Amino acid sequence: MSKNAAIVGAGIGGLTAALALIRQGIDVEVYEQAPELKELGAGVQISSNGTRVLYALGLGDAIERLGVVVAGKEIRLWSTGQTWKLFDLGAESVERYGAPYMMFHRGDLHAVLLDAIRRERPNAVHLNRKCVGIEQTGDAVTMKFEDGATADAPVVIGADGVQSRVRFAVFGADRPEFTGIVCWRVLVPRERVPENIRMRVGTNWVGPGGHVVHYPVRGGTLLNLVGLMERDDWRVESWTVQGSKDEFHNDFKNWHSDIHAMIDAGDTPYKWALFARPPMPAWTKARIALLGDACHSMLPMMAQGAVMAIEDGMVLARCLKKYGASSEALTRYEAVRRERANRCVAA
Repeated sequence: MSKNAAIVGAGIGGLTAALALIRQGIDVEVYEQAPELKELGAGVQISSNGTRVLYALGLGDAIERLGVVVAGKEIRLWSTGQTWKLFDLGAESVERYGAPYMMFHRGDLHAVLLDAIRRERPNAVHLNRKCVGIEQTGDAVTMKFEDGATADAPVVIGADGVQSRVRFAVFGADRPEFTGIVCWRVLVPRERVPENIRMRVGTNWVGPGGHVVHYPVRGGTLLNLVGLMERDDWRVESWTVQGSKDEFHNDFKNWHSDIHAMIDAGDTPYKWALFARPPMPAWTKARIALLGDACHSMLPMMAQGAVMAIEDGMVLARCLKKYGASSEALTRYEAVRRERANRCVAA
């Protein structure tokens, strides 16, 4: 059955786009390769340019229940813990930008989007559908899945992440470059950490060759702990590789004892290598377009990766509403989004 739009990938960007399309009265189908949608990842920061979209989609009550509005951000020195206030984020963010700066467990935000879609369209998200090929004719696009099934749509959006199969099929292989940075992440029950770092703020420890970030998520019950360190002996770009606490400790040897206390208090840590990709000169080809990490994957330094995907989803829905399920709608979407997103990639 031909639908108005199809989305490949049910991450935060793909689900935001799907919900925005539904809110605009546009029929949409989402195809996700995973056999189940389970809790993945750890924390994600959503600044006001992202939360204002979530509020516009009617998700205000849900995100306020699960997210954390932090008072601000601070800097700490790696060795002594000396602290500097960086900037306010609470009431000042709302006053300046009309929406709060919030911290989430990625799984919580994902669930909020998925639940909203399923309330409107219970069967819109199709699991265990790994897209392995894509072709387009003059007025339709055909997606081919690993199990041999196919599906057609007037327009198809590749929201299938940094290893996008849609991008590969349409634009060919990309050229990621290792940054020389390895990133650690772990969730830590907040009651287990030292009292002086339980505050509802985002904290960035800065030191030689690295930095450590932590902030509250899941209503303040957990801390998301992320450590980035310069090293060139490990180059696996995956969010699902388990590391060890001993290795995590060793990467931040001689850093402040509070950091090591958080590592000890956390679950099993995960690690991944950071790869940079150059900005793409084009995101669309006729009736196929890319969204989120599929077309503008970025390093986590600006905390804008998920936010840019959320913005993409809203703008895409508005363009399809205004110009119909057409190549013109996708061209307009790219014209609005590409320069802005690529500025964040560069930053």
